Amino acid sequence: MTSTETHKDARIRRTRVAAAIATLAVVVGALATVPWLVSDYGLSLMVNVMSYLVLTIAWALFSGTTQLVSLATSAFFGIGMYTVAMLIKVLPLYATFGVAIGVGAAVALVVGVLTLRIAGMFFVIFGFGLSEMIRELTVWWEINQTHTMGRYVFVDFDTTMIYEHLLGLAVLVFLTGWLLRRSRLGLALLVIGEDETVARQVGINVPFAKVTIFIVSAMFMTLTGALMAPRFGFINPNFAFNPLVSFQVVIMAFLGGLQQLWGPVLGVIPLIILSEQLQTEFPFWYSVFLGLVFMVIVYFLPRGVTGLLEDVWAALGRPLELPRGFAGPLLDAWAWLSRPISLPRGIAGAIEERWSKFMPRPTQRR
Repeated sequence: MTSTETHKDARIRRTRVAAAIATLAVVVGALATVPWLVSDYGLSLMVNVMSYLVLTIAWALFSGTTQLVSLATSAFFGIGMYTVAMLIKVLPLYATFGVAIGVGAAVALVVGVLTLRIAGMFFVIFGFGLSEMIRELTVWWEINQTHTMGRYVFVDFDTTMIYEHLLGLAVLVFLTGWLLRRSRLGLALLVIGEDETVARQVGINVPFAKVTIFIVSAMFMTLTGALMAPRFGFINPNFAFNPLVSFQVVIMAFLGGLQQLWGPVLGVIPLIILSEQLQTEFPFWYSVFLGLVFMVIVYFLPRGVTGLLEDVWAALGRPLELPRGFAGPLLDAWAWLSRPISLPRGIAGAIEERWSKFMPRPTQRR
C-alpha cells in the first residue's frame, strides 16, 4: 500500500512539474511577442516590469529565505550599470556584461564574508550604507580623477533587445529559484531563516550558505543593471546608485508576498503601473505616496497578495458549517421578515421622533 501511494505521489508530482513547465513556456512565448504588439510606451513599460521582476525575484532568493532585509539592491544594480558605462569604449558590449557580473560577484563575496554575521536592523542599515558609500566613492573618482560627472553609453542595443534579454534573465532567475527551493541549499536557507542557532546545531554551514545565495542574488542584480545601461544613454553615479531602487524592490516583494516564487509578479505589475501614474500626476509627492503604500502593505497585507490568495483559497476549500442544514438560515430569515413591525404610535409617531432628533425644539423664553 505504501509503495502504491509513493508511486502515485511521484506520478502526481511529475504531472504538476510538467504542467508548470508547459505554463511557463506558454507565458514566455506570449511575452516574447510583446515588442510587436505594443507601442513604444508600452514596450518601455514592459522593460521596467521585466527589470524590476528580475530584481525582486533575485532579492527574494536571499531575503525571502534568510529573513534578512537587504537594501543593497541599488548597489549591485549600479555596479552593473556603471561598469558597462566605464568599459563600453574599450570592450565589446557582452564583454562588459561579463566583467560587470565578475565585479558584482567579487563585491558580494567581500561584503558577504565581512557582514553576513550581523542581523536585524544592523544589516538593513549596512545594506543602505553600502549603496551610499559606493555612490560617493564613484562621485569622488569621477570628479577628482576623470574630471567629469557621467558617462555616455551609445551602442546598437535598442529597447527591443533589452526587453528580450531581460525576459531571458527573468526566466533564468525564476528557474534558479525553483531549483533552489528543491535543493539542500534551499532547505538549509529555510532553516537558517527560522533559527540560525538551530541551523548550526544540525550541522549547517551557515556562513557558506548565506554568502553563496548572497552572491547568486547579487549577480542577477548586477546583470540587470548592466542590461539597462544602454537604455539611458547618459549615466551618472547619482542615477546609477539611486537608493529608491532598493526601497521599491522591497515594497514590491512584500506586496506580492514571499510564500510563492511567483509572488513578486503580483507585486511588480501593480506597483509599476501605480508608479507611472504617481510620477506623472504627483512627481513631487511620489516618495510620500510610496511610503504610504508600504505602510498599508505592512499593516493590512503582512503576507502579501499571495498570502491573501492562500487564505481565500483555504476558506473556499473549507466546508460550510451549517448544523441545521441549508433550511436553517432560510427559516431564520423568514422568521425575521415575518416579525411584526413595532410602531405603538403609528407611522406618524415614528416620523415625529426622527424629526425631533434632527430639528430639536427651541427653548421657550420666560
